[in-house]
Amino acid sequence: MNRMAVIVNAGAGLGYGLPWRDSLAARFASHGLDAEVTLAADVNHLMEAARAALAAGAPVVVAGGGDGTVNAVASVVLDSGAVFGVLPMGTLNHFARDLRIPSQLDAAIANLAAGHVALVDVGEVNGRVFLNNSSLGLYPDIVRDRQRQQRRLGRGKWTAFGWATLAALKRYPFLSVRLTLGEQGHARRTPFVFIGNNEYQMQGFNIGERARIDGGTLSVYVAQRPTRFGLLKLALRALFGRLRQSREFHVFQAGEMVIETRHRRLRVATDGEVSVMAPPLRYRIRPAALPVIVPRPLED
Repeated sequence: MNRMAVIVNAGAGLGYGLPWRDSLAARFASHGLDAEVTLAADVNHLMEAARAALAAGAPVVVAGGGDGTVNAVASVVLDSGAVFGVLPMGTLNHFARDLRIPSQLDAAIANLAAGHVALVDVGEVNGRVFLNNSSLGLYPDIVRDRQRQQRRLGRGKWTAFGWATLAALKRYPFLSVRLTLGEQGHARRTPFVFIGNNEYQMQGFNIGERARIDGGTLSVYVAQRPTRFGLLKLALRALFGRLRQSREFHVFQAGEMVIETRHRRLRVATDGEVSVMAPPLRYRIRPAALPVIVPRPLED
């Protein structure tokens, strides 16, 4: 059997226990895979389990969970020589979706058995990696407030997110930044900066998706001084495919970028997780840095 380590985020309160772990291992075995399944309680445990798997010589390390889980395990697998696999078990599963990895569990396991290895790009900011995107401004504030409401008020994730979004829009702070891409500098005053690992679809009904994650570039999206109503207009323009015509929305692409601001500390979101960093923020793309098991192309 092909051997792999499978690390599942069991800290979300979804009923994962030892019987479920054994059942999951049996489902892998039915596809000819020898899976050592670890149920991790938190992010630290996820990363410790990934390090232990690599130290034991696991040729493939699989992350089971949402995008935060996938990021945590991938950050350990990166540069190790091992191959990375994904079981999409979160709410949105952006990374898996953009790689066309099936969302249904048995189909995702079958992909790990029959798929092939593709090299995908990884984004990085001040040494912290992201597989999907990073952002400054409104979104990190919303995530921080959402987490606080979940802890203190016991609200569900989406209810807390809704209230946190309304609170952020009420405050609506602006961030003064200078973006340096190569020899060019761009000063902006903006409610948000969004940095994608490769190009995101920012218009139409596929907004938020990527056609590829191996193009070797960062895509940077900045809203320039919009009011709250202006932000709503930008959203409507995006929906109807007219976003790039807006003078209040700027798009840049680069392999490296530096963001400077007067703030001594800045909240930065990477794949939905928020950390505090000291500017300047140094972003770069790492082309073909992560080997991932993905579905075979149809022509194969």
